[in-house]
Amino acid sequence: MDPVIGKYIGAGLACIGMGGAGVGVGNIFAHYLAAALRNPSAADGQFARLIFGFAVTEALAIFSLLIALLLLFAV
Repeated sequence: MDPVIGKYIGAGLACIGMGGAGVGVGNIFAHYLAAALRNPSAADGQFARLIFGFAVTEALAIFSLLIALLLLFAV
């Protein structure tokens, strides 16, 4: 196999993590919304945890993108 083809396949596989992060962010906000509708008085107390979960999940997507870009341009 040509090394260039392997590089593109590896970058594509690394991008799967970005799709997983998108699903994770959707789950985080869906569960927050369900909990806020169930108990509106506690929603404000959980907002900080929502933002932290969102940030951690998006960081995983950024790491995945970084690995893909490193495979494409640095190797």
